[in-house]
Amino acid sequence: MNRKGTSDMRFAQMDERYLPQVLEIYNHYVVHTTVSFHTVPLTLEEIRPNVMPANPLYSTYVCEEDGAIIGYGLLTQHKNKQAYNTTAEVTVYLAPEHLGKRIGAEMVAFLETEARARKFHVLVATVCTENERSMRLFERLGYERAALFKEVGHKFGRWLDIASYQKILR
Repeated sequence: MNRKGTSDMRFAQMDERYLPQVLEIYNHYVVHTTVSFHTVPLTLEEIRPNVMPANPLYSTYVCEEDGAIIGYGLLTQHKNKQAYNTTAEVTVYLAPEHLGKRIGAEMVAFLETEARARKFHVLVATVCTENERSMRLFERLGYERAALFKEVGHKFGRWLDIASYQKILR
């Protein structure tokens, strides 16, 4: 995929060689933001099952540009009950220096294409309400706010709300 004014960007299925870069991106959000509700940085062993799911219905993809991993996106299980098997969680993490370049929108579009190919009917995104950038992204991409959960997380000495967004894939 090529973006105007940049070099080639491509998406690749997650595998073991990408784990250190994915971990570095994720732990940035753990340590510095409320984007992640983890409060302690993860290890390679801890992040592995999160980004390399055993169920082949779900996947993680890295976004690579000029040979560097600049982000990753996940299609993960929404709930562990059979009736939810047509719904997936969609999540995107970008290396902080790549925020604001519309890469997130491209990653979500890619994940939606993958979700359709896997016959998912609904995608759900869960976002901390302090993460206004992500809320605007999902709203701009046609996701509707479906729920607000108040004070369900506690990090950096404050209570945090989460909003759930959903998109019915047609």
